[in-house]
Amino acid sequence: MTTVSLIGAPTDVGASTRGAGMGPDALRVAGIVEGLRGHLLDVIDRGNLAGPPNPWLPPSLGVRHLSEVVEWNRAVFGAVSAALAERHVPVLMGGDHCLAIGSISAVARHCREQGRHLRVVWLDAHSDVNTEAISPSGNLHGMPVACLLGHGPSALVGWSGERAALAPDQIDFIGIRSVDAEEKRAIRDLGLSVYDMRHIDEHGMRHTMTEVLADVDENTHLHVSFDLDCLDPMEAPGVGTGVRGGPTYREMQLCMEMIADTGRLASLDVVEINPALDVRNRTAELAVDFIQSLFGASTLAR
Repeated sequence: MTTVSLIGAPTDVGASTRGAGMGPDALRVAGIVEGLRGHLLDVIDRGNLAGPPNPWLPPSLGVRHLSEVVEWNRAVFGAVSAALAERHVPVLMGGDHCLAIGSISAVARHCREQGRHLRVVWLDAHSDVNTEAISPSGNLHGMPVACLLGHGPSALVGWSGERAALAPDQIDFIGIRSVDAEEKRAIRDLGLSVYDMRHIDEHGMRHTMTEVLADVDENTHLHVSFDLDCLDPMEAPGVGTGVRGGPTYREMQLCMEMIADTGRLASLDVVEINPALDVRNRTAELAVDFIQSLFGASTLAR
């Protein structure tokens, strides 16, 4: 039986809007534990990690709350590493998307130790490739990919044992539709694979996911980093940085089911749920639906 370790990281330290710190408990209220157990998974809820409060300070040297973000990500790194060492599937419940630095760095180190190939599917309205030199806001939830590629603040790179936890060809972006001007140049210069909403509109989600998953094999560790603002805010209102024009509920379900079909999902981030902006916990309930689909829930046995 697959064992899933739920790891709560209740912080909005990397964000610009208060509220994402309530995300882990919103997922629990929405039934994440019961939902996964209903699909014959062994679920261990590790509770919430502890970390510093959000000081809500202006940027310093291009970033906000660097020391607090480092501390939270160190806690995430340790918890995810421990779950992987036990052969569990870690599910990080955020919290804002800066937490993916610790989560994916731990996964990258694990994959190097195990000789497995890491692939990351980044589901988001934003590409998160800003650095302290180009970020308009200094918010670190807009910089995790840059950090994972080895281009962020020195305190947030190198955690996997290499300067870059990821190479550009190890990450695919889906649902992107809000990219800052300097980020566009960074995406081009790094050669990142971005399946933006125009690509999905023109080719459909099925074709898009076929492209993304084409080279996933039995030696692949597939990590999904799921920011709920990937969805259209009409579907998921409880996010801090919603952008119109995202995937529909059915498109996202197909995306999740095709990932599940590979049988290679081995770790997951679910971030940026903001109950303070939600309607009757609707966004967390949607997230639980999608998480179940990632772990194999479907209308028919396939």
